Amino acid sequence: MEESNHHEIFDPMAEISTGTTIMAVEFDGGVVIGADSRTTMGAYVSNRVTDKLTRLTDKIYCCRSGSAADTQAVADIVQYRLKLFQMENNEEPTVFAAANIFKDICYNYREQITAGIICAGWDKRNGGQVFCIPLGGMLTREPVTIGGSGSSFIYGFVDSRYKKGMTEGECVDLVLNAVSLAMYRDGSSGGCVRIGIIDKDGVRRKLYTGTDLPQHYRG
Repeated sequence: MEESNHHEIFDPMAEISTGTTIMAVEFDGGVVIGADSRTTMGAYVSNRVTDKLTRLTDKIYCCRSGSAADTQAVADIVQYRLKLFQMENNEEPTVFAAANIFKDICYNYREQITAGIICAGWDKRNGGQVFCIPLGGMLTREPVTIGGSGSSFIYGFVDSRYKKGMTEGECVDLVLNAVSLAMYRDGSSGGCVRIGIIDKDGVRRKLYTGTDLPQHYRG
């Protein structure tokens, strides 16, 4: 009688996935974005320090979840189109314009790509804004949004902690605590927590590793 083998074997041809936790929150004057840093190929961790906060312009960023190849390709296209717009019109594009490009691509190619995107940033027209483009290409503006495989573990936490009128510091604490909680529960999330604070002056980046991360209950 053959013994069944339940161990998952590393497949070098497996799709690289940013099975992930991403998050963004609006505050008065800007937005806070955050993500873990683990990239996986099935059960194999192919990169533990991935940067999932991708620059589109100096004041617009996206957080990526889904297929790493798909999300990188879509982000490159959006970045190119925004740069072209800036050169032709000699003005900075809006966050909504960037989110709309993501929406069009993710919807038109919804059968071919796996991409869940959060597009966030600041523009002089509407200030800080967060847009969610989940799988399938829907587009909504949210004051706070989460995405990726780790998000299912923290919806209740985020709902209970978020409130209108939060300060920049409170938003940073919320993102840091939420992402680190998801990293503990979700096998596809892990590594360090990267946070970006975007306002009229651009972006400020923060990195939290090891003992810098909140030490939640370890039962």
